[in-house]
Amino acid sequence: MAPPLIQLKDIRLTFGGTPLLSGVELNVAPSERVCLIGRNGSGKSTLLKIAAGLVEPDSGTRFVQPGATVRYLPQEPDFGDHKTTLAYVESGLAPGDDPYQARYLLEQLGLTGNEDPHNLSGGEARRAALAYVLAPSPDILLLDEPTNHLDLSTIEWLEKELDSRRSALVIISHDRRFLTNLSRSTAWLDRGRIKQIDRGFASFETWRDEVLAEEERDQHKLDRKIVDEEHWLRHGVSGRRKRNVKRLANLHALRDQRRNYRGTAGSANLAASEAEQSGKLVIEAKSITKAYGERKIVENFSTRIQRGDRLGIIGPNGAGKTTLVNLLTGGMQPDSGTVRLGANLEMATLDQHRESLDPKSTLAEALTGGRGDQIMVGGKPKHVVGYMKDFLFAQEQRGTPLEVLSGGERGRLMLARALAKPSNLLVLDEPTNDLDLETLDVLEDMLGDYEGTVILISHDRDFLDRVVTSVIAPEGNGKWVEYAGGYSDMLAQRGADLKREAPKAPPVAEKKDERTAVASSAPKRKLSFNEKHALETLPKKMETLHADIAKLQRVLDDPNLYARDRKTFDDTSAAIAKAHEELSAAEERWLELEMLREEIEQA
Repeated sequence: MAPPLIQLKDIRLTFGGTPLLSGVELNVAPSERVCLIGRNGSGKSTLLKIAAGLVEPDSGTRFVQPGATVRYLPQEPDFGDHKTTLAYVESGLAPGDDPYQARYLLEQLGLTGNEDPHNLSGGEARRAALAYVLAPSPDILLLDEPTNHLDLSTIEWLEKELDSRRSALVIISHDRRFLTNLSRSTAWLDRGRIKQIDRGFASFETWRDEVLAEEERDQHKLDRKIVDEEHWLRHGVSGRRKRNVKRLANLHALRDQRRNYRGTAGSANLAASEAEQSGKLVIEAKSITKAYGERKIVENFSTRIQRGDRLGIIGPNGAGKTTLVNLLTGGMQPDSGTVRLGANLEMATLDQHRESLDPKSTLAEALTGGRGDQIMVGGKPKHVVGYMKDFLFAQEQRGTPLEVLSGGERGRLMLARALAKPSNLLVLDEPTNDLDLETLDVLEDMLGDYEGTVILISHDRDFLDRVVTSVIAPEGNGKWVEYAGGYSDMLAQRGADLKREAPKAPPVAEKKDERTAVASSAPKRKLSFNEKHALETLPKKMETLHADIAKLQRVLDDPNLYARDRKTFDDTSAAIAKAHEELSAAEERWLELEMLREEIEQA
């Protein structure tokens, strides 16, 4: 087995008296794909920062293979004083890295490189940060919520990009589909410790449930054993003093074990405050159109939304999803066409950007509006602390400023505010952002039980498949089409995803020989920027690899090396194997591109 690229051993860290990490172990081998799973607040992001060398634990050791490059993607990137996104991405390159990768990745992610990093939207900032960590082609990538704020097309591009790389991955994400497609092993951070299996995320939830069920059985056995020992203490004390002392000590040990047991965190108690039933027809839109100048956002769109429907709206960032929702719910008037709202509608909304939150206000003030200790839930007063506990907030957090809350805590707060208002129409903009998997399960169940109507914008494919009854997707130039079923159903009906739609062939002016017509309608293939660059740089890379292999082989030629210095022998053997692998891949790629170039020139 190859030595680990990165190893964390007996990591311990305590915040505020409660151990966050208690003897955590994590090993990541070359090319390994690990998903790091855990509840919000369990310490996943902190552990990733420790792995990146950004946080020092109270105790324990961190080892990184000498020469291995590590790149860490935080939830909130720091752009420093860089003037452009290109300068920011280039700042992450080492002297020997390919400088063209910075511009290439920015272009792939929809950025020009000239943007001011400090004026980027959430999605643009995430894409720039991804380019920064991907450009050096590191040995290990530590990714904290990489899909947050990304649209579906970019998420699918990122999946393919990561899958094609040889980098080892450690991923924190709430996106089930993303984790299922990429992970090969699972590390579950639970109550300060890590449990790990050599299976990807697809096996995690079944395995987790089995572990928790076994733990519950063990606790039940412990409780019964304590009861038996206490019964003996009251009724079965014998004259044998040594035996009695031993059993009494055993009882104290059992009680200590029970007292120190950390149970699993409870589930959020999500329940929407439902208003009186709306009319059967909730929204009817006929031929609505909206444009900003020459740009068409919505063109001639019609739909009927009935009570109980769950409507998902998807599309790239900037496609006009929020505009479409505002048109449908009456928040914006169309340029033409009509929107009719049904009778007795009571709408509650979830703000994706959380702009309505004052970062200096406290958690209790955000829930009560700064008025006392009561919050109106479903039209009835409830004490704010009790309502906080429904959403997994501790009583001690009532005075916590919002600016120090984690992303998951802010997500739960926004849900708490939205669900307190009586409604029969829920409009949710990216409700899954930053929520842990257990809270996502509860949210899905709540939406399934909700008797009203739901309109949601989401980039979470698995969440869409589990929740919605139809999907509205953009087709370009303001055209939107509604498909029955979830996201996977939409793909099956559409025949393509939102990015890889087959280009239409230009029309043929007049009938010619069939072969001539086909040739004229097909655009001539050209080498891409990346292919041209690879064709130019691969020969030099192969030459360097040949030299490295020769140098390493000279070290191994020493017949006494194994007996004299086993570590150097192992490290050199691993390095020469890796160099041969890279050389083989480079030679195959160069030959493939050279043949492609010849075909294009002869066409």
